Amino acid sequence: MDFKDYYATLGVKEDASPDEIKKAYRKLARKYHPDVSKEEGSEDKFKDVGEAYEALKDPEKRAEYDELRKYGANQKGNFQPPPGWQGGASFGGGGYTEADSAQFSEFFESIFGGRKGGAGGFGGFRQRAHMRGEDVHARVALFLEEAYNGCEKQMQFEVTEVGADGRPFRRTKTLKVKIPAGMKQGQHIRLRGQGSPGIGGSESGDLFVEVDLAPHPIFTVEGRDLIMTLPVTPWEAALGASVTVPTLGSKLKLKVPKGATGGQKLRLKGKGLPGKQPGDQIVILQIALPKTHSEASEALYQKLAEAEADFNPRAHLEPEGA
Repeated sequence: MDFKDYYATLGVKEDASPDEIKKAYRKLARKYHPDVSKEEGSEDKFKDVGEAYEALKDPEKRAEYDELRKYGANQKGNFQPPPGWQGGASFGGGGYTEADSAQFSEFFESIFGGRKGGAGGFGGFRQRAHMRGEDVHARVALFLEEAYNGCEKQMQFEVTEVGADGRPFRRTKTLKVKIPAGMKQGQHIRLRGQGSPGIGGSESGDLFVEVDLAPHPIFTVEGRDLIMTLPVTPWEAALGASVTVPTLGSKLKLKVPKGATGGQKLRLKGKGLPGKQPGDQIVILQIALPKTHSEASEALYQKLAEAEADFNPRAHLEPEGA
């Protein structure tokens, strides 16, 4: 069955006031009344207008319809209420005759449930709808140090609530969120019941907080591993050395092996982001030279060049037999 947009039927906006809805209904009901209109299809239009007004005039029914409208507005032609939908209606005294109520469509029945007669006829709907609240998704920006140590963040996000007039509205909610140590980029924290409130006493939705790590001046992050570039001097690389290396937790001594080369990777086990399987810190060596050299330094380089004259670091780039 097709989804019915009752707001479009009455020609009003979804945030229209009750008075605007009533005014639009009366205007269209007069226009399409079978005793007045000679327009082809006016009787069907008259029924559609009456059904739309019946759904929107009551705050509770309107709130229920608005929730379902967000779910089903794009399901034209094959609309079905969502799983767990328990819309229902009972009819009390006054207002509608059995013949009137029989004019409601299958779509209307699928939302508001079956009807049962009473001594006073049909009318006076009372909703027994139950619908879980919407889940809310938000992002929290963290410095890498905050992700490493864990922290508490005050967040603001919007939830959808239903007012006393039956219209949904957005409200800003403020919440302190505890961020556990070791959160990775894109990882989610689920906070049950902190999303939008449910309808008819149903449970609230959940809040999903996605972690967004800010760029760090020293480290880049790959999963739980931390990657950094460590400059070393030519003599440290050639002779080997013990150098100080920053980590997120402290400073450590790292042994640069004798004969180290630029781009060589050294691993500090377990010094990445914490977790059940902590990450590592990967240190990439970079050979660094002074911008200027003294005459004495240049002389030493000259002696080194003469002593290592047989060494050609580009030999592998030359074609064979050249």
